[in-house]
Amino acid sequence: MRTAILAAALCLPAIAASAARFTVSTPDFRNGSTIPIVHVLNQGGCTGGNQSPALSWSGEPAGTQSFAVTMFDPDAPSGSGWWHWTVVNIPATVHSLPENAGAPDSTQLPAGAIQGRNDFGFSAYGGPCPPPGRPHRYIVTVFAVKVAKLPLEAQSSGAMVGFMLRANSLATAATMGRYGRPR
Repeated sequence: MRTAILAAALCLPAIAASAARFTVSTPDFRNGSTIPIVHVLNQGGCTGGNQSPALSWSGEPAGTQSFAVTMFDPDAPSGSGWWHWTVVNIPATVHSLPENAGAPDSTQLPAGAIQGRNDFGFSAYGGPCPPPGRPHRYIVTVFAVKVAKLPLEAQSSGAMVGFMLRANSLATAATMGRYGRPR
């Protein structure tokens, strides 16, 4: 018994070292900091560049067959938050997206990737533009997905994308930026 416990204890560091931690980062802002104006919407009273941030991720779990990216504002005064960006069916071999990959008709997305419809009503990135007042949180999440393709299309709503991702995800990694407009 004592030998079995010792053997198991000796294996723990090897298991911990082999278990990677799924993470996402952006060079465009630190987690919890202000989102730069280049990523802010350019309509509705906002005058930003409306470019999606560059993202990179690593440490996904075994069995990952594709990735998805979402950007969601849980502070929007809609009662259900606000979807700013959804991208699904990113091949498992891809571990980054360049800045502005979320442009309409983007040529910077990997083959097979699909942008869903955001809550502004178009299938592309729509940057932060909260009502004047306190800053909102914008959560960028990368999902490690257990299937190669989700049965979604460019007109799929953020709610539908979120439903499908929660049913098919192995893990998530997230970072958060803030943006607000003065009263």
